[in-house]
Amino acid sequence: MESLQYLSPTEWMAIEIAVPVIVLAILFRWSGLIRYIPNDRLGILEKLWSFRGSVENGFIALNGEAGFQPEVVRGGLHFFMPFQYSMHRADLVTIPQGQIGYVFARDGKPLPPTQTLASNIEADDFQDVRGFLMKGGQKGPQRKILREGTYAINLAQFIVLTAQSTYAVNLSSSEQKLFADMSRLITERNGFEPVVIHDAEDMIGIITIHDGPALPDGEIIAPTVANDPKDPNFHNNFQDPEKFLNAGGYRGRQLQVLADGSYFLNRIFATVELVEKTIIDVGTVGVVVSYTGRRGADISGQSYRHGELVETGARGVWSTPLLPGKYAFNTYAGNIVIVPTTNFVLKWSREQFGEHRLDENLSEVSLITKDAFEPVLPLSVVVHIDYMKAPLVVQRFGDIKRLVEQTLDPMVSAYFKNIAQTKTLIQLLQERSEIQRKSGEEMREKFASYSLELQEVLIGTPRANNGQNSIEQILIQLRERQIAVEKVETYKLQEAAAIQERTLREKEALAEQQAKITTSALTIEISENEGKAQLARTRQQAETIQVTAKAEAEKVRLAGLGEADRIKAIALADAERIKATGFADAEKVRAVGLAEAEATEKKVAAFGGPDYQLNSQVLMRFAEAIENGRLPLVPQIQVGGAGGEKGATNGLVEMMLSMLVADRLGRQDSPAAVPAPAPVEQH
Repeated sequence: MESLQYLSPTEWMAIEIAVPVIVLAILFRWSGLIRYIPNDRLGILEKLWSFRGSVENGFIALNGEAGFQPEVVRGGLHFFMPFQYSMHRADLVTIPQGQIGYVFARDGKPLPPTQTLASNIEADDFQDVRGFLMKGGQKGPQRKILREGTYAINLAQFIVLTAQSTYAVNLSSSEQKLFADMSRLITERNGFEPVVIHDAEDMIGIITIHDGPALPDGEIIAPTVANDPKDPNFHNNFQDPEKFLNAGGYRGRQLQVLADGSYFLNRIFATVELVEKTIIDVGTVGVVVSYTGRRGADISGQSYRHGELVETGARGVWSTPLLPGKYAFNTYAGNIVIVPTTNFVLKWSREQFGEHRLDENLSEVSLITKDAFEPVLPLSVVVHIDYMKAPLVVQRFGDIKRLVEQTLDPMVSAYFKNIAQTKTLIQLLQERSEIQRKSGEEMREKFASYSLELQEVLIGTPRANNGQNSIEQILIQLRERQIAVEKVETYKLQEAAAIQERTLREKEALAEQQAKITTSALTIEISENEGKAQLARTRQQAETIQVTAKAEAEKVRLAGLGEADRIKAIALADAERIKATGFADAEKVRAVGLAEAEATEKKVAAFGGPDYQLNSQVLMRFAEAIENGRLPLVPQIQVGGAGGEKGATNGLVEMMLSMLVADRLGRQDSPAAVPAPAPVEQH
């Protein structure tokens, strides 16, 4: 205050002018007489006072009462009654491309107990608050959603939830928590994004509606409604909730599914669960067991008393199966039992199971044989199911695996147990082929009674249970027995081979000696011919000598016979020795010896017999001696007379000739004595 005393009059005047100006500026600001709104924003008016008083019902003042006004103020300068309005500036609501905005109304008619979301049949314009309320718009979360774009919405009446932010005029902390929870719920359901089902993913969308009338008693799936584009209530796959409900749609899980495509759905109204398409592979069919639909008539026939078959679309087991392909089948509305239509193998073995895993709980069949062995028998059964009979099998047994485990397993096990009780273990091993053939024939009829086709029964080798070796010992004995049998057969074949080899060797040796045998035969023939020629000459000589030496023949014959007997004995001894030596030689020289003996015999015969041959040999030796000694055959000087040393030579020659002649004549004439020839004088 002391400082004010030193102000000049001019300064006092300035202060006096400034203070009213400031006060007027503050009052002008507070009065709200002029307001500026940018073009990218809007103003929400709240009337502070009015001669009409406050709003009695609702939240928005439709008749000029004090409170939030239904109209918004857009960009520019605006003039208002001073101190009557409060301006709440807000952003324009922007929904990005490919996203969804959710609307919550603060004012409107309250929702009935059976309704979850506010209806927008008439009141569907969120930018016209007055029209919304006048047309009976309901408060709370709305069924209608906002698509891409920018909206000038009165955020005092409507709260807009987007993925990026919440557009609202905040009034209380409790409301903020409500909208935060609502936004979190939508986010959990991916509600700010459209439902996109890609073709490559092989997925379908199962829809659950959270608004509308409840399902009738006994129904679990809501039927399809207004799915034809020509229908006036066509809701285009639940994207128009009002038309869906107007067409009679129910809340709950829907029979209709979403196929490939993009769908802008209100996730508070409808939630989506993505499930895989039903794929029926080649070689299988799908039998449909429907949980919903109309009550159909039984078309299975009077002979089938195991259940009912119905037409496609009715409730129950469909009589026509689904063929291979992809199906947008609602798995909550029914079940598809996959039935193989190709031949499949059921293996009674713990270590192995088939492709369809229908036999994964099967094990080897435990047997008790006639001779009290307890082997286990692995086996395989090849089965085929006619695709048109697949519904009959499913209706009767529920599914194929249950058929295998509850029917085929005990039936097949009991059959082979009965067979084993009539066979010994050895018979079970050795007669496997016959048992396999017989079992296939007998069980084929039993399988046919279950609408199955038995193709083949394949029996494995029985083996012992764990910890037992008795069967292995039997198998070892059988193997040893078979080895012994094979050895016997081998020895027989080796013996036959040895005999054949010996025969071959003999023939080879005979072939090797064939040339010698042929030469010997030719030699015998030549010798025989020469002998015949020599015989003819000898006969000529003998006849000539016989005339001149007949008188001396007997004397020479007698001497010759004595000498011949001696020589013959020696020759016989030599022959016996040669014969013994010939028998000791190998078999291969036998033919040669026989040939030579035969040739020698024929030579001897050709030359007049053994005696004559002996005499001939003696003469030849004598001739050789005279030749070697160079002695004259006839002495140059000879004195007549019988005795004398000089006449010895001549007498010996005469004697030899006489022997030859006598021997030949002796064979023709009688054995009378022939007088000795008279000595011939030589000069």
